[in-house]
Amino acid sequence: MQFDDVILGRRSIRGYKPDPVPRELIEEILTLAMRAPSSMNTQPWNFYVITGEPLNRIRAGNTERMVAGVPQSREFRTGQAFEGKHRDRQVGVAKQLFGAMGIARDDKDKRQDWVLRGFRQFDAPVCIIVTYDKVLDGSDDTPFDCGAVTTALVNAAWSRGLGAVINSQGIMQSPVVREHAGIADDQVIMKSIALGWPDETFPANAVVSERKPVSEAATFVGFEG
Repeated sequence: MQFDDVILGRRSIRGYKPDPVPRELIEEILTLAMRAPSSMNTQPWNFYVITGEPLNRIRAGNTERMVAGVPQSREFRTGQAFEGKHRDRQVGVAKQLFGAMGIARDDKDKRQDWVLRGFRQFDAPVCIIVTYDKVLDGSDDTPFDCGAVTTALVNAAWSRGLGAVINSQGIMQSPVVREHAGIADDQVIMKSIALGWPDETFPANAVVSERKPVSEAATFVGFEG
């Protein structure tokens, strides 16, 4: 793929084929992703790549604890609930997804099932947990760098025919993730990425989220005259 094709064509994938993803392909994608820039070349990121029975145990543990009402224990701070235009964008993409999936506003069962899909890592065959070195905790540069490598990862995956969706539901129950992924104590769990071959028959996979225009996002200084 050309660069523009990857950037403009990529979309979040929430429905996957059960086919396994070769380890060699994931290593190739990670090699590309880790060319992302980082602050003073600190490269704070690490990846736990999970599949098979360990991933099934994480799915089950996440789901059971959330359904039982166990408070979430996400390690990277969540911040306040979205308000204003940010909340509008959040609601906007939810409406797109629910519309594609035929989930009515008052259908509590289907809405609950959709939420639980997130805790199951959208039933993807692979989950990648992004962590960073705890010794760097408190540095704003570190999560910035992890965001850069995560963006590079999902784009590299797309360029190889794989789909992905960056999410937090899969790491809301961090004790479950730590236990079954064997995450070291010197790591902070930041994000998770569901990864696999896109199921083109899954309606939500056709959703392309909207982007605000450059005229709204960018302020140009010194270009006049």
